[in-house]
Amino acid sequence: MAAHAKTSYVCLPCRASYKQSYDSDRQRICPRCAQPLIHAGSAFAAPRRRDIAAWRTLSVLLNAGVAFHKSCCGGPGYRPRTLREARERVAYARPTGEPVARALVRCDAP
Repeated sequence: MAAHAKTSYVCLPCRASYKQSYDSDRQRICPRCAQPLIHAGSAFAAPRRRDIAAWRTLSVLLNAGVAFHKSCCGGPGYRPRTLREARERVAYARPTGEPVARALVRCDAP
């Protein structure tokens, strides 16, 4: 059996990240609160636990289905770094019909 690459799983309520082997068939549970973990991707770098603003922004991204996977250029591509940037893109997506996940990863602000 081949070894699986490590990927990050996140618990938003605990503001915690865990590197584990990827297995799409297995639900991961937070060891702190026993809530399901969210798959964040192999290129994810967790903010500091006390950086509440960064975790709020991350919450918008992960709940919209945006993950942090490596691309052909080595990184996950553009991701909003502030809640304001994320809100601007979500507000743009609503009237235009663009999927929120796609609007969130736009590098050009609408």
